Amino acid sequence: MLSRRKFLELNTGAAASASLISGSALDPAPLLEQRSHRPWPLPKTAWFLFMRWHDLLFLHWPVRPETIRPLIPRVLELDTFDGWCWIGVVPFRMTGVRPHYLPIPLAFPELNVRTYVKTPHKTGVWFFSLDAANWLAVRAARWLGMPYYDARMKVGSAGESIDYKSLRNHRKAAAAEFYATYAPVGETYMAQTGTLDHWLTERYCLFSALKPDRIVFGEIHHPQWRLQPATVELRSSTMLQASGIDLSSSQPLCHFSRLQEVVAWPIVPIERGEI
Repeated sequence: MLSRRKFLELNTGAAASASLISGSALDPAPLLEQRSHRPWPLPKTAWFLFMRWHDLLFLHWPVRPETIRPLIPRVLELDTFDGWCWIGVVPFRMTGVRPHYLPIPLAFPELNVRTYVKTPHKTGVWFFSLDAANWLAVRAARWLGMPYYDARMKVGSAGESIDYKSLRNHRKAAAAEFYATYAPVGETYMAQTGTLDHWLTERYCLFSALKPDRIVFGEIHHPQWRLQPATVELRSSTMLQASGIDLSSSQPLCHFSRLQEVVAWPIVPIERGEI
């Protein structure tokens, strides 16, 4: 395990090798047995990617549907809670990132900007952007059709507090930065079905598009989120503006999760997905 008192500087190929988890600890079989909480069955095909997400912060702002409807392909419906869409900015770091048949795990930070969409059969996450401090991961994801961007990122910790910095440096991409310090402030809990907390976090598929004419789709699986309330000092963030979203300066709804294990299936064009 990584020391929580040690400052981590993770970038393309940098301290990743120091944070690899042994291959024997990366067996997703027990994870795949936890499925009673899922809204639909697991995919019947083989999983593609296993990963661990650490020190994750959910920042969410409510937004009127008409504000973001022009930004989402018409083939997808906006998913709303009590008439509102929600925009999320989600920083975290990953370890143990490895494809099914390649037991060489990677570790790097990632930061995504998201909202929530649905089809006649499934609800999921729409990713506006995903910034990561790993050149190989960004290239592979963009080849699959997802809007990943190179970024210089630093993640540090002191006690319960996480210090997170990200500066997008992707060639010819819109500038975007994020700098915040955050920490959990309450007891761990699992959100109840029907609550906003549950609606924001319990999502089991993703949609995105690097090019407007090629929407991609992917299934994911994880245990139910173990959440905590969080406090955040948001020093600087232009992540929403870089995605074409301009919100008021209202305070976000904040949640923290210490650890989540995730299995993902292949990313495919939407016409090939069972949606």
